[in-house]
Amino acid sequence: MVRPLRIEYPGAWYHVACRGNQRLKIFWDDKDRTRFLNALKENIEAFNVEVHCYVLLDNHFHFLLRTPEANLGRFMQRFNTAYITYYNLRHHRSGHLYQGRYKAILVEGN
Repeated sequence: MVRPLRIEYPGAWYHVACRGNQRLKIFWDDKDRTRFLNALKENIEAFNVEVHCYVLLDNHFHFLLRTPEANLGRFMQRFNTAYITYYNLRHHRSGHLYQGRYKAILVEGN
């Protein structure tokens, strides 16, 4: 089955969420959270994405973000790859960290 295309356009707002595979932890301690936030900061700057709020829970995260340049897919791919590579090396594991694709719900105004 083909995955539906993501809707991307300049100035779009999204609620993005990603859960750990099998609902397992993606953050074990503050070192993981700090590395995650550093990767987020680097990619926000590289892709000109605006993160307006976020929440980090042990096994998932949420963002409310805006993409002035219609580049959500490229941003998330580079950001997720950076964190997953770090996480797998630090915790001596391999394979998927997240359960499926990240969720990106388009936030529409009135």
